Parts: sequence; C-alpha cells; structure tokens
Amino acid sequence: MGVRSIIIAGGGLAGATAAKTLRAEGFTGQVTVVGAESHHPYLRPPLSKEYLLGKAAEDAVPVVPAGWYSENDVDLRLGVRVTAVQARERRVQLDDGTSLAYESLLLATGASPRRLRLPGTELAGVSTFRTLDDSRRLRDQLSPGGKNVVMIGSGWIGMELAAAAATYGNHVTLLGLEEIPLAGAIGPDLGRFFRRLHEAQGVSFRLPASAREITGTDGTVTGVVTDSRELLPADIVIIAVGVVPETGLADAAGLALDNGILTDASLQTSEPGIYAAGDVANALHPFTGRHHRSEHWSNALNGGKVAAKAMLGQHATLSTIPYFYTDQFDISMEYSGFPALAAGAEPVIRGSLEDKEFIAFWQQDSRVVAGMSVNWPRKAQPGAQKTIKALISARTPVTAERLADASAGLDQLLPAPA
Repeated sequence: MGVRSIIIAGGGLAGATAAKTLRAEGFTGQVTVVGAESHHPYLRPPLSKEYLLGKAAEDAVPVVPAGWYSENDVDLRLGVRVTAVQARERRVQLDDGTSLAYESLLLATGASPRRLRLPGTELAGVSTFRTLDDSRRLRDQLSPGGKNVVMIGSGWIGMELAAAAATYGNHVTLLGLEEIPLAGAIGPDLGRFFRRLHEAQGVSFRLPASAREITGTDGTVTGVVTDSRELLPADIVIIAVGVVPETGLADAAGLALDNGILTDASLQTSEPGIYAAGDVANALHPFTGRHHRSEHWSNALNGGKVAAKAMLGQHATLSTIPYFYTDQFDISMEYSGFPALAAGAEPVIRGSLEDKEFIAFWQQDSRVVAGMSVNWPRKAQPGAQKTIKALISARTPVTAERLADASAGLDQLLPAPA
C-alpha cells in the first residue's frame, strides 16, 4: 500500500463508506474527509421515509457513530468545502484557506436539488428537499397536519414526500410534468397503481401540469398558480424536480464529464489518482458495457467500497446490480435492475396489483433486466430481490409465463447449477 495520503471530498454515504473501507482494508496513511454540511455523514433514504414520519430517531441516520472517525484516526472536517483541485500538483484548496496534498483523491460531492426559475421561490414555506436539516424542518411543518401542501414533482422523492404529508393529515396536491406519476421509471400501468394508492389517501393530482408562479403575502407562501392558471392554496410548497450532479470541481480540474463525472468500472476518472463515487459518478458498468449514473443509496454504499479498494491498488469494480426502495403509505417496494434497459418494456406481473402484493419483471430479449417487488410475502417466498438480481446476472432467457406463474417458487426461475 504505497499511497500515504487520501483526501475524500464529500461527507455523504459514499465518502464515509470509502473512509471506513480504507481502514478495514488495513490502510494506515492519512485519511481526510471534507464535508460541506455541519453534520456527520448520514444516510439519506430515511429523510423522506422513516425519519420524516417520526418512525426513526436521529441516531438511526449516521453512517457510522460520531466517535468512529477519531477512533480510527480519520480527519473529518465538517462545514468546509473543497473549492479547487490542482490535479498536476495533487493538491486541493479548501474554503477555510487550507491547502492539502494528496496522493489519491475521491470526489464524492453528490448532487444538489434542481431549482425552478419562477416567481415566489424565495417565499417562506417554499423549499427543496435534500438534507437532514430539510427533513427536520419539513417534519415540524407537516405536523400536526391540516395544512395545504403543494408538491411540485412526481418522481420517487415527490411521491414519498406527498405520502408523508398526507399521512400527517395535510391536504396534498401534486403537480408533475408526466401524464402518469412515475411512468418514466416503471411504466404507465404501475404508475397508475401508485397514483391510485395516493388518491385513496386523499392526495390530489394535477397531471400534466407545472407551476407558473408561487404567490405569497408578507413574505410567506399562500398559493401556487399552475400553467392552466388554476390557483392552488398552499401553506407549504415543496419542490422535488430532480437533482444535478455537483461536477464543478471536476470541470474546473479538466476531468471528463457527461451527466456527471465519467469513470471506468473501478471509478477512476480521466485523471490518474482521482476517483469519483456516489451520485456524481457516471460509471462504466461491466454488466451492460454502458455508463450509468445512479442517485440511490446502494450505489453510494457500493461505490465508496470500490473506490477505496481501487485507490489502494486492488482490483475492484462496481459490478453490483443497482437497487433502491420506497415506502409509501402501506406499500413497501424494492427494485433491482437497470431502468435504462427496462424502459419501454411491458412488465410481467406475478401476483396481484389489486391486492397490493406482486412482483413486476422487465425483460429484454426474454432476459430479466429489472424486477420490482411490492409487499411480497417474504415468509412464504423469501429473497425476492436476491432472486431478481440472480436472474439478471444469469442472463438466461425466461418465458413470461414462467415469470407470472405464482404457483412456482421464485427459486425455480433460476437456471440449474452447472
């Protein structure tokens, strides 16, 4: 292990996992993690789910206990940003005036919420959603309920936040550019399933629709005017229209970019000694031979591990099947696979959408490329996601009839051992 100094720019899951992996792999050199937020690195999924709903305490959010960093001689610098990367000199500049040398650098700068350019976004009660502070503030605003909430954005985060707001007893209206929520991710039939789920809990939809203006009185939000000039009353407006990868450092340093920082399968960028992981990395995936940028926690977790091992000279590639999950009302959903390969394919359903208990498989050339399980009975047929990942990895053709046949165990879908 010839590397003696590693700097990690970014204090999220990818950065913290990389630091943890470096120590677990026996690296004894200097490790510095530079995080822009004042909080210790934390997990983002609970922010729009369990933590937001008060079902998880704040001690469930950190990646590792706060004391881990000092106990493992990791220099954690919070509330500080890396402002420049000098690749030729192998140094970084921080906004506190510090200059640090590195032998390997990991860019784990994540992503920022996409902003909307329309009047009224500066009003009190209007916010985006990304951080622990955002979740704390929104939890206080939503409880005890009875407020008018306008949700702008019909993607996964928008739908999760709408579900949380409605669960607290608020009046929720959701705007989205799609005709059907989530249709771009999982297709129209399953998008309608999630819409019906929300409507049964009182959520109203305006689709397709966009916000034209946010209105207010005395600096506080009072409503949202849609593109059809409908005025929706609003005490709270949440904007969740996607995120933008934080590529500023990489761009200024001359690294190759394309919808994020381009990396190889080992997460090395176009500049030797510099790696990227998490939301900001557009990594080559060995399974598809294509670059994929994923904004889900499993990508950050696995990417942090791979980048750490690669920086130590080990052979490591980000070859895991992408995974994410969502919880909305009484629905618990898990998804494994490649949305880009599943796009446009008609899902094969095992189980019942009406009973809210099913698995959806997507195929390309009769091979499973993605699978989504919803409230699947784990006691009766455990390991749905494990089987889905194994089916994807096997690349073995499976008929739609076999996939849909709920009378056969999931393990029977897998090819026989050689």
